[in-house]
Amino acid sequence: MKSLQLAAPAKVNLSLRILGRRSDGYHDLDTVMQKLDLCDLVTVSLVDEPGVSLRCTDSNLPEDSTNIAFRAAGVFLETCSLEGVGVQITLEKRIPIAAGLGGGSSDAGAVLLGLNRLLGSPLPTTGLIDLARSLGADVPFFVTSFGAVRAQGIGDRMTPVPSLQGCRIVLANPGFPVSTRDVFEKYALTTTDKKYKIKNFEKFIDKSLPCAALNDLESATLSFHSEIEGLKLDLLSGGASLVLMSGSGPTYFGIFPDENGAESTRVRQAVQTLQQRKNVKVFVTQPV
Repeated sequence: MKSLQLAAPAKVNLSLRILGRRSDGYHDLDTVMQKLDLCDLVTVSLVDEPGVSLRCTDSNLPEDSTNIAFRAAGVFLETCSLEGVGVQITLEKRIPIAAGLGGGSSDAGAVLLGLNRLLGSPLPTTGLIDLARSLGADVPFFVTSFGAVRAQGIGDRMTPVPSLQGCRIVLANPGFPVSTRDVFEKYALTTTDKKYKIKNFEKFIDKSLPCAALNDLESATLSFHSEIEGLKLDLLSGGASLVLMSGSGPTYFGIFPDENGAESTRVRQAVQTLQQRKNVKVFVTQPV
C-alpha cells in the first residue's frame, strides 16, 4: 500500500480548566475532549522523491515546515530513521482554521497514523503518543482510537470516558481565527497553585449536564472579540441544553439532545438564526 486517506476529526472541549503554567511554557490542563464527525481529509502517500511535500487544497494554509502536518511527517521519519523515504501529504480542509476545534492537531495526528500504517507500524501507540506530545498539546488525543477522553497534564495524560450519545452538536464559528497563544497570554490565573476538581464528572459525561461545563479561556477570548458572545446567546435561545466555547475559541458549540424528535426542530431553528449573522459558519455534527 502506497497511499492512505484518513479522516481527521474535529473536537470540542466539554470542559477546560487551566491549573497553572509550567516551566516549559505549556499549561497544566484538566479537560474533557470529544471527537466529532466533522473532519478534514488527509491523504498520505509514499513517493520516490525523498523528503516531505504538502499540498493544501482550497486553503491558504502554508505548505512548508510552518504547517504542523508537514512537521509531523518530518518528525516521524527522523524518529524512525527513515530520512530517505519520500512522503506526499494532501490536506483537504473542512474544519475552520484556528477555531478551537483542534483541526491542525488532528491533521498532524492523521499524518502520524497514516505513516505508521503505510510503513508497517514501526511505532506502538505509546510511541505515537510520545511523538505527538512533541508537536502540540492536543495531538496525542488524535493518535488514539478514543472518542472522548479526560486529558490532564498538557493534554497527554488521557483517561477514556464515554462519548456523548443521542444528540446533535451545532458549531457556530464567527468566520475569523483566534490565536491560541494570544488567548493564553491574556489569561491570568488568580492563584498559580490553585487546583480545580471537576465535580460530578461521570454524571456530567453521561447526562451532558452543564454543572461542570466550564471553559477558563472563554473570558480571555471574549476580551478580544466580545461580539462572539452573540453566538452563545443564539444557541441558548435556540434550545441547546449546553453551550460552551471550545478550546481557545472563537467557536461556540451547542448540544441538542434528541428528545422524541424535538431535537431536529430546535437544531433547524438555531441554524437559521445563526445564519442570519454576517460571515458566521454553522456546522451540524455529532459525536464520534
